[in-house]
Amino acid sequence: MERTDILELMSTLKLYGMRAAYDEVMTTGIKRRHEPPRIVGDLLSAEIAEKQARWLCQDNRMARERGRG
Repeated sequence: MERTDILELMSTLKLYGMRAAYDEVMTTGIKRRHEPPRIVGDLLSAEIAEKQARWLCQDNRMARERGRG
């Protein structure tokens, strides 16, 4: 599967963290000869980090809105 197809599928599935980290994780994985499970794990970790960051931003936004009310 081509890179563009993979990135498109990640966007369709709303895996924005994986999409953002894809090139770096793949480049590092290939250079260091990581096994596929390690590469997938790194992509999943990037996705979790992105979702947590988005959740914190949303939580802060909600707290500011409650403070105005």
